[in-house]
Amino acid sequence: MIQLAPSLLSADFSRLADEIASVEDGADVLHLDVMDGHFVPNITFGPAIVKACRAHSKLAFDCHLMISEPQRYIERFLEAGADMISVHVETEPHLQRALQLIRDGGAKAGIAINPATPAEALSTAIEFCDYVLAMTVNPGFGGQKFLEPVVPKIRQIAGLIRQRGLQVVIEVDGGIDTRTAPAVVAAGATILVAGSAVFGQKDRAGAMRAIRDAVEGVRT
Repeated sequence: MIQLAPSLLSADFSRLADEIASVEDGADVLHLDVMDGHFVPNITFGPAIVKACRAHSKLAFDCHLMISEPQRYIERFLEAGADMISVHVETEPHLQRALQLIRDGGAKAGIAINPATPAEALSTAIEFCDYVLAMTVNPGFGGQKFLEPVVPKIRQIAGLIRQRGLQVVIEVDGGIDTRTAPAVVAAGATILVAGSAVFGQKDRAGAMRAIRDAVEGVRT
């Protein structure tokens, strides 16, 4: 079962409540990219905005922490209403501890991994997470071009999950649209983050249906 997660990064920030409402019926998850201007060269929003958005949606909130020292902020995002929180393997030296903090707070814990980081970086912590967020663009900005060389890495991550018999799912973020979605689903992804492919369209419901239709029948 494929889950679709529109990324709020591509929405109109001046009218977030309306933008969230426009995807409420067709989406499974709302993806919230948290950027600090340090780990990535952009700044978006923090726990206060997540909490404000929480009051306007029943969707699961997926907070992608593209920030330095994420352990310092996990509790605040849990309090803000996050249902899923991912931290980057590249920025968290105590990854297992961070993942346990998320799980102890009642949310699903994810490991995010940049395009240039090898799948092997997940090998000592993947048992401690609920999902892996594979980036198919370099994080920091929306609207980037999909990086095709990441697809074999997604397949490699899926193989690692099967080999260890884990109940871990793969989420993919970056350049996802009707053209690229089938490739990542075939590689093993089940949660698709789509930014401009959804919020960049006038008909958001139609855009989400088009992505689902594009992956219908695709087998890993």
